[in-house]
Amino acid sequence: MIAKIQAIRGMNDLLPVDSPVWASLEAKIRAVFGQYGYQEIRFPIVETTGLFVRSLGEVTDIVEKEMYTFVDNLNGESLTLRPEGTASTIRAVLEHNLLYDGPKRLWYAGPMFRHEKPQRGRYRQFHQFGLEALGFPGPDVEAEQIILTARLWRMLGLQNDVALQINTLGNSEARARYRGVLIEYFSAHQDALGEDEKRRLHTNPLRILDSKNPALQRVILVAPIFRDYIDQESMEHFNQLKALLKAAGIKDFVDNPRLVRGLDYYNRTVFEWVTNKLGSQGTICAGGRYDGLIEQLGGKPAPGCGFAMGVERLIELMKECEVQNVMPSVDAYIVHQGDGAMHAAFNAAETARDAGLDIVLHAGGGNFKSQLKRADASAARFAIIVGEDEVQSGKLSLKPLRGQGEQATIDLKQAIESIKQGRTHGSL
Repeated sequence: MIAKIQAIRGMNDLLPVDSPVWASLEAKIRAVFGQYGYQEIRFPIVETTGLFVRSLGEVTDIVEKEMYTFVDNLNGESLTLRPEGTASTIRAVLEHNLLYDGPKRLWYAGPMFRHEKPQRGRYRQFHQFGLEALGFPGPDVEAEQIILTARLWRMLGLQNDVALQINTLGNSEARARYRGVLIEYFSAHQDALGEDEKRRLHTNPLRILDSKNPALQRVILVAPIFRDYIDQESMEHFNQLKALLKAAGIKDFVDNPRLVRGLDYYNRTVFEWVTNKLGSQGTICAGGRYDGLIEQLGGKPAPGCGFAMGVERLIELMKECEVQNVMPSVDAYIVHQGDGAMHAAFNAAETARDAGLDIVLHAGGGNFKSQLKRADASAARFAIIVGEDEVQSGKLSLKPLRGQGEQATIDLKQAIESIKQGRTHGSL
């Protein structure tokens, strides 16, 4: 027997039974992004490895352990499957000079890749929606992005299941001062440091604050706080952000001075939306400001701010919270049997589709009983029945499959109107 080929571990199929939930969620995210004037940008799945090394930082977990990197044997170039979307967005913006006429609001969506231990809410191929606001220096655009996500949670019915945490990482000079303090502090606790922490001690000690090493948690808990070393301008920027959020009705956020994002490019504001319903994978949306990244990737200095949200985690959270988030089912399933019925069914299907309905036309033969079982299993709201009697009379039978209502013999125009009404009322 020939062995079956299975999907790569941590890279999952999306089956038809689940795709309506994904489609509905994606449509709502796109709609909210559009309400705030963000425009879609698409970029390749594969990029030059140097893009991510330069933007994310050589000593981040992503670059050190998680990137899918390979050599293109045709030209000897090192390539990487994109692990995140911000670097690719900036690369595309610079390559096509999109900031020549002023700031831009952009959004993207698609699969990302990281070689991590697969678990609930964390996969090796995962999907993100993200947006980037480029060329806006003030806290107003950060407030806008947080307010946008709050609107999305309300639309999805998740507003009571997520919480906002915010922090400021200051400017480069403040981080340099704090970096020296952390090196001195953690050097005095060498026995608690793991191999990863020891390696990062003199390269990126802020990342130690984000360590999940259980033996280090007590040491991290009493480590010096960045807020004590922050520059005044960044603190004023952060206070303005908090004032804007409160004025917009977002008052229950947590000002978390120990919140540190895992990527090197962040400065000033960082934020996360978290939930306590997904175990250790509690962050569903995260981002912040990255004013130095555009210059770091070869462009003229310009500010930037953005976030990304994980689709799989949002789906998991909606399931956990029993939130209904499904696109409407198929409007009608057409069954047919007898002389001339197939031709009449094809014509009826196309006419109904011309009228804006979603129609499944039975294929593969079978009697009415077996076809009606298929119709019921399709999740269609109605069955349209075309047999020899219907062909002779020029009418058809419309049978509700969901909710209340009686089967009726009517003409096609009436059937289409009844189905459209049923979209609203759930019955004939």
